[in-house]
Amino acid sequence: MNTIVGRITQNAKINTLKNDKKVVNFSVAINDSYKTKQGERKEQTTYYNCSYWINAKIAEYLIKGTLVELSGRISSSAWIGKDGEIKSGLNFHTSNIKLHGGKQKYDNNNYPATNQQSVNDNPFADETDDDLPF
Repeated sequence: MNTIVGRITQNAKINTLKNDKKVVNFSVAINDSYKTKQGERKEQTTYYNCSYWINAKIAEYLIKGTLVELSGRISSSAWIGKDGEIKSGLNFHTSNIKLHGGKQKYDNNNYPATNQQSVNDNPFADETDDDLPF
């Protein structure tokens, strides 16, 4: 099991599959920095396409800019794009989501709404349904 911490790059989307199973898709950016041999500081950003299968209700809390801590499994994928170029990406199959520092969620109209519930009282933290498709 791997753990990553990063910021959500766009609001989460819920996709419904043919069998009515729902998956929450979102992306996360992780910023890292290091010093070169010459002492120059370099910034590097890694992007992950994330999927969460356990509870679709979490999607309303996964809004752009929210800091999240994710546990799960990392995989990579490669494909040939419409332009004929080889593309690749990192995927994170999320089994646990911990929200950090955000108290907003999106209502049905996709406008920020105040969330009266504390982030520390995450309603999804105790989800133990292991019925994952992978």
